[in-house]
Amino acid sequence: MYPHERSLVKKYKDQPFVIIGVNSDRDKTSLKERIEEEKITWRSFWNGPQGTGGPISKEWNLSGWPTLYILDQKGVIRYKSVGSNEKMMDKILTELLEGSSKKK
Repeated sequence: MYPHERSLVKKYKDQPFVIIGVNSDRDKTSLKERIEEEKITWRSFWNGPQGTGGPISKEWNLSGWPTLYILDQKGVIRYKSVGSNEKMMDKILTELLEGSSKKK
């Protein structure tokens, strides 16, 4: 997903758009290295040494990875996917961002 996420950050850099990640790597040192290797420039939270069983995934009741959410500007969840569906994600983002630019 990282290449696609990097492309979204670039594509929507002048839009009301951010990516927030939750990383399930168990080792924080390895995670920092991976963030550098993958050129992850967006905010990414560590789910703790429990990996996928960490506090963030428990609080959000996640059942699989990756779990993706798209929220609108009001914080309403407009899309949720367990697993990666880049085409649907792109479609929803385009609709939301085109709608927000028309309201200006």
